Amino acid sequence: MADLSETRAGGPAADPGAPDARTLVAEVEALGERLARVRDAVGRVIFGQQQVVDHTLITLLSGGHALLVGVPGLGKTKLVETLGAVLGLDAKRVQFTPDLMPADIIGSEVLEEVAADSGGGTRRAFRFIPGPVFCQLLMADEINRASPRTQSALLQAMQEHRVAVAGEIHALPAPFHVLATQNPIEQEGTYPLPEAQLDRFLLEVQVDYPDEAAERTMLLATTGARDAKAAQAMTGAELIAAQALIRRIPVGESVLEAILALVRGARPEGSPIEAVRTQLAWGPGPRAAQALMLATRARAVMDGRLAPSVEDVLALADPVLRHRMALNFSARAEGVRLADVIGALKARLG
Repeated sequence: MADLSETRAGGPAADPGAPDARTLVAEVEALGERLARVRDAVGRVIFGQQQVVDHTLITLLSGGHALLVGVPGLGKTKLVETLGAVLGLDAKRVQFTPDLMPADIIGSEVLEEVAADSGGGTRRAFRFIPGPVFCQLLMADEINRASPRTQSALLQAMQEHRVAVAGEIHALPAPFHVLATQNPIEQEGTYPLPEAQLDRFLLEVQVDYPDEAAERTMLLATTGARDAKAAQAMTGAELIAAQALIRRIPVGESVLEAILALVRGARPEGSPIEAVRTQLAWGPGPRAAQALMLATRARAVMDGRLAPSVEDVLALADPVLRHRMALNFSARAEGVRLADVIGALKARLG
C-alpha cells in the first residue's frame, strides 16, 4: 500500500501516522479486499474479459455510467447481469428498439378511480407508475436502436438521478447506474447517440474477442450440465460507501497536471500537438477531466494503492476520451483513427 506522499494540491506530505491518514489507509485496504472478492465472483462467470470487467467496476466505483461497445456474442449482457448479482443491486433491463417510447423507460401517469371518503364515494386521480429506470443498475441494451427522443429520456436520469413526469420530480434509487451496450458493426436501423448523451458516459468500454485460453475455459464452463452462478460479494450500501471513499483519495500535483495536459491538449483550439489541431473536429470538455480524476482514484484502489499515478491517467485515457472526441472529414478520409490521436497525446505525457 502506497503512503500518503502527496496532498491533493501537491503541497506538504500528509503524516501517514495521523489518525485521519490511518483511518483512510484502513478503509482503502478493506475496500481493496472487498473488491478482490467482487472480481473473483465475476471471474467465475465472465471469462477472458478482465480489462472490460475492471473498467466497468471503475465506472461504478466512480459513480458513473458506462457504454459497452462490442460485436454480438461477447458477453456484454451477461456481464451486466453478473455485476448486478455480485454487487447486490436491483437491476433491470430495457431492450432498445425503434418503437420504444420515453414513457416505456421513465414511466407514466394513469387515470384511475380511488376512494373519495369513508362514505364509499369515488373520485378520479392520476397515479404514477414507475418505469424500469427506477432501479439501481439499468441495462440499456443496444441503446443506439432507439430514436433520439427516447435516448434523450435517459439524459436527465443519468445526470441528475431523477426524472420529471407531468411536471412532478421523481428521485431515482441510490446508487443509480446505466450500463448501455452498442453494436459497432450493424448500423442499419440505428440512431447515433447525441454528443450530449455520449458525454454522460464516464467510460466507453471496448469489448473485444477473448483469447484462446479464455475461450476454451468458457466453452467447458458454459456447455455442461451446470451453469456457474454469480455469488453476491457486496451490497448497494457498500457501493455507495466505496464511492464516497474514492472521492477522499488524495491526488498528487503530477497526476493533476497530467490530466489537465491530456484533456486540454485534446482540444483543437490551441493544442500543442499538430495531429489534434489538424485532425479533430472537437475535443473533450471539462467533464472528461472530472472523469479522469475519479477513474484514476478508483483504478489505484483496485490495484491496492492509496493514490493514483500518471500511469493510471495513461491507462484510462482511451476509454475516457474516445467518445468525447471526433475526427474531422479530412482525417476520416485519410483513414486516421481516434486511437492514433490519443496515442500522440499519451506519448507527450509519457
